[in-house]
Amino acid sequence: MRRLLLLRHAKAESTSPSGRDRDRPLAARGRQDAAELGAWLAGQRSLLPDLALISTAVRARETWDIVQQQISDKVPLSDGAPRELAAHLPDLYGAEPVQLLAIIRSLAAEDPERLMIVGHNPCLHELALGLIGRGDTTGRATLAHNLPTSGLVVIDFAVESWDRLAFGNGQLAQFVSPKLLKEA
Repeated sequence: MRRLLLLRHAKAESTSPSGRDRDRPLAARGRQDAAELGAWLAGQRSLLPDLALISTAVRARETWDIVQQQISDKVPLSDGAPRELAAHLPDLYGAEPVQLLAIIRSLAAEDPERLMIVGHNPCLHELALGLIGRGDTTGRATLAHNLPTSGLVVIDFAVESWDRLAFGNGQLAQFVSPKLLKEA
């Protein structure tokens, strides 16, 4: 079984000093939401990624840094080795769902059991909707409308290798957002 975690970056400022979209930093609310999601994730050992692929956009990198810090602070590792295995990929910014699927499939040789992608809408939302063929009915209905900032989609696949991933063969295991966590 393989588990894919799709994390949309946290709430960002509407502009950047450079004027470039890629350079927009997180807003105060985004930093808070990322920390809350990271703290929640730290308590969910079965969701901790073996590998994280992060967009090189500032807001995605900052989101991952905050989430990773929360995970590291709350989950002591018995062997002392760092948990983080992350790669920053420029191709995640502006990618289409088919391109993301190709990136995921290319990880078959590395074969992480749990893979997280920290990226952007509309691509992550479209990818999630395309991959999910079954699973949590309430989560699917909520996700159908939007993947909000700091939204996390957890999709399970009954495959032994990432190169077997296909649209429609995933099962939604969980959909979480800061708003849903506050309501719970």
